[in-house]
Amino acid sequence: MANSHNTFRSFRSLCCIIFILSVFSFISFLYWCHYSGPCYFRNQIMEQKQNQAIDLLTFPSAWNHLHFPPTPPPKLLKIALFVKKWPHRSQAGGLERHALTLHLALAKRGHELHIFTTFPSNTSFPRYPISNLYFHLSKATAAGYLDQASVWKLFQTQNSTGRPFDMIHTESVGLLHTRSQNVTKLAVTWHGIAYETIHSDIIQELLRHPEEPQANALTQRLMKVVEEVKFFPRYAHHVATSDHVGDVLKRIYMLPKERVHIILNGVDEEIFKPDVTKGREFKQKYGIPDSKSLVLGMAGRLVKDKGHPLMFEALREMFKENDTFRETSVVLVAGDGPWAVRYRDLGANVLVMGPLEQAQLARFYNAIDIFINPTLRAQGLDHTLLEAMISGKPVLATRLASITGSVIVGTEMGYTFSPTVTSLKTALYQVWVDGRGVLEKKGQVAWQRGLELFTATKMAAAYEKLFLCISNDGNNKDNYCQYYSPFK
Repeated sequence: MANSHNTFRSFRSLCCIIFILSVFSFISFLYWCHYSGPCYFRNQIMEQKQNQAIDLLTFPSAWNHLHFPPTPPPKLLKIALFVKKWPHRSQAGGLERHALTLHLALAKRGHELHIFTTFPSNTSFPRYPISNLYFHLSKATAAGYLDQASVWKLFQTQNSTGRPFDMIHTESVGLLHTRSQNVTKLAVTWHGIAYETIHSDIIQELLRHPEEPQANALTQRLMKVVEEVKFFPRYAHHVATSDHVGDVLKRIYMLPKERVHIILNGVDEEIFKPDVTKGREFKQKYGIPDSKSLVLGMAGRLVKDKGHPLMFEALREMFKENDTFRETSVVLVAGDGPWAVRYRDLGANVLVMGPLEQAQLARFYNAIDIFINPTLRAQGLDHTLLEAMISGKPVLATRLASITGSVIVGTEMGYTFSPTVTSLKTALYQVWVDGRGVLEKKGQVAWQRGLELFTATKMAAAYEKLFLCISNDGNNKDNYCQYYSPFK
């Protein structure tokens, strides 16, 4: 009886948590639709066409929608970046790839970049032929983070050498709030917040096998949200990498709107771009026959929270129940992790290629008909979706707020599914029925959206404008916080 009572109390608590989150999400959705959605954005531009400047610090939508001319920057900045790990070849997560892509682009624009990060483990540190890019390495803590005392000393040394820093940027908590609270010229880019992760925890609980122990993640995550709401105000400015997170920071975390800015992630458009020839060569290299009328692709870490148990089960059932689908389809998997072995067990229809370098990954995207991201992690904005889109491919992904709010905003560019095997199978069968002709048309729309919003050039231009604005010290003569449309 005691166990039954405790189980009932746990279930009742879970229901209450889900109800509260649903209310918050619904309120946030209404607010976003009214103030940050496409209609509001168009109204802002219409007003601007009447020569009314936009105050960038209060601009409610993603800065990627704005047009920044490719002219040299009006002022060269000395920028400090704090990031716990610098990417090495293919061994990089989304945060590290963002740090690499953005800050190399800013350095190439002429800004003086100082990267404060940790010594790599068991690998040599990469070198770049850029004279205004400097690295300051320190030993990581036992948990793999920056040692705050050591890295702050390095920063202070550089801050007193020559001119002081114009701007400080930290990727998530590379620089802890205990150090940032008195720094005004600072922006933090969040690649995942606890409030987002609650959605992932709910999904994991719903997918939990009855024999698996029940986790207490939801209760712990709620406390983490409370902690973040308390310490986030200690950072001067916040960059959200998706429209959804921007809304959450303002509505749920109660940060002032002039301190929250939405800049969507971008990827290198010089590497990732449509190239039919390279795609054909890639398929020939891996022996993919022309008889396969549908080539599905996945890339990234092959782990549980990236949705691979779900994808594995969907494919296993579809191969078993539909001979035609099995005979006409092939799945290419670029990545490594525990689920690589399981995918190989599905037979010759699934080809696991391991992690690919960027150049090979670009060829991989050109070889597939559609890219699939079955992630269960509702955090940040996944780079693989953006890479596929600017390579001219449609995408299929989990129906998470950051994805449907910023990436797959309509059926004309891809497909979404609820995180269940049934919903994923339905989406995959729809892809198969639509066929290559429909997928190519969707890929064209995805490519156009990718070039408009998700390039490294667009991302770097938006960050450059933000950094100029924050570093301006209220100088009215050079007000970098005002935006005038170049279109009349």
